[in-house]
Amino acid sequence: MVSFIPVLAHSDFSFSNLPWAAVRWSDGSIHLATRIGDRVLSLKALRAAGKLASWPELDLETFNRFIDRGPEAWSAVRAELIEAYREGSSWEHDSKRALCECDWQDAPAVLPVSIGDYSDFYASRQHATNVGMMFRDPENALLPNWLHLPVGYHGRSSTISVSGTDVVRPNGQRKGPNDPTPVFGPSVKMDFELEVGIILRGGPTDASWISVEKAEEHIFGFVLFNDWSARDVQQWEYVPLGPFLGKNFASTMSPWIVSYEALQNSRCAGEAQEAPLPLPYLQQNRSSSHWNIELEVALATPDGQETVVSRSNSSNLYWSFAQQIAHHSINGCIIRSGDLMASGTISGNDPDSLGSMLELSWNGSKPLALHDGSSRTFLEDGDTVVLRGRAQNGGRIGFGECRAALLPAKRWQK
Repeated sequence: MVSFIPVLAHSDFSFSNLPWAAVRWSDGSIHLATRIGDRVLSLKALRAAGKLASWPELDLETFNRFIDRGPEAWSAVRAELIEAYREGSSWEHDSKRALCECDWQDAPAVLPVSIGDYSDFYASRQHATNVGMMFRDPENALLPNWLHLPVGYHGRSSTISVSGTDVVRPNGQRKGPNDPTPVFGPSVKMDFELEVGIILRGGPTDASWISVEKAEEHIFGFVLFNDWSARDVQQWEYVPLGPFLGKNFASTMSPWIVSYEALQNSRCAGEAQEAPLPLPYLQQNRSSSHWNIELEVALATPDGQETVVSRSNSSNLYWSFAQQIAHHSINGCIIRSGDLMASGTISGNDPDSLGSMLELSWNGSKPLALHDGSSRTFLEDGDTVVLRGRAQNGGRIGFGECRAALLPAKRWQK
């Protein structure tokens, strides 16, 4: 189906996409919205014009209450938007339509959900293997539990920000291999992590769980996610309890939530899980357990020159999103609408498909050449990291950019 709003061939926001977002409208208020091409459509304004009458939750500033309504409601709103904006619709010439739309540059994005909890997984076998080879025995890179369960940790939702928000280099303790004692100061091994996140609908509250077969019914949509990492701080602190200050200072999320429904024609098979076979609660038909989302990371220097440093794909994940949800909830953990789960760094098998500077530079031993003639082992102040992703489903299904610049650390003093 074609919209009467023109969409350029290279646009991330085809009529097949219709992603979810929250934007600051011309009067300063926050509106839930969707997008076709370069036009942002206010769902609140559409309701005021007589559309979407059955969905009062769309008048709010976040999608949390609407997410509670479930997949049938999400699909129904998409269907109503498609009917209104299809070519030949009477809405094209309705005088009220102009009040419901604006150019995307006039509607800055804000976080579209209130994220109560955030968990980050470690679901890429290639990434986990690379890290294990760097810091442990290369012959036994994966820890004994890794092929039996989706490893993860609970992150910090308070420091998740929307694309375009600058990130300040963190201070912390670090201890190099030749340092007699730890030192304190700005991290010198700042890194990005190329991830895909899912925004969730709430689950049981009675200590039961979400089965792997039903898990995808809880996926409202997908985002790009950069879980910034201070590798030197992380390396010193993570034993025995895992990531803490090396991770919790900042994460960047793309503003447009690509709906679960929009990506259904982009399904693909996941890697076979036979040696070992997961325990029964994690067993899943792998023929269409994953998504074919093309991913890339560009590094822009302060003069604006970009170098694409990584091209990967979400199909590189070993543990699927359904398995991540099932494992997270199997102990009775309560999932709430608006919660975020992220995949962990997505790396492929090729040298240019690695999803972090840690891997691309092999912990600083192989400098990465940039277009401006400079090189990087880790990120420098003034660098901007840009994540992009796209799939196909009767048109390009893109996420827009997940972008943030790295600013110098704040000076610590008593």
